[in-house]
Amino acid sequence: MSSITQSIDVDVPVTTAYNQWTQFESFPQFMDSVEEIRQLDDTHNHWVVKVGGATREFDATVTEQHPDERVAWKSDSGPQHAGVVTFHKLTDTSTRVTAQMDIDPDGFLETVGDKLGVIDGRVKGDMERFKTFIEERGGETGAWRGDVPR
Repeated sequence: MSSITQSIDVDVPVTTAYNQWTQFESFPQFMDSVEEIRQLDDTHNHWVVKVGGATREFDATVTEQHPDERVAWKSDSGPQHAGVVTFHKLTDTSTRVTAQMDIDPDGFLETVGDKLGVIDGRVKGDMERFKTFIEERGGETGAWRGDVPR
């Protein structure tokens, strides 16, 4: 199991950054390996990702969510992983977004990629693309302000 932590400061208010992160179906617009996410209900998503040329599908559950603070999840099937994204107000117009993930690579290629830092680099790139995505838009594409207790 590998642990990854990446942070990025975005020039939007905390509410804007958080609201955008709750729009899981928009993730393919800034996450490199994500092909599709379908929101099944308030706490369940179906993911389609492409890793090393192989397409993988899995379900994930939001295990905790608090507006403007955090979104946590765990996989229910497929490659085992869990994580949390937290949102920290820096100023009225800037936010630090931190992603912490535990990932259990599935198969030889993913294990080698993990050891070489490929997964960490992918997460860093996704965070940088999120920054570009939300700053260029200037606003979120939608929001879900519900609370999911731990």
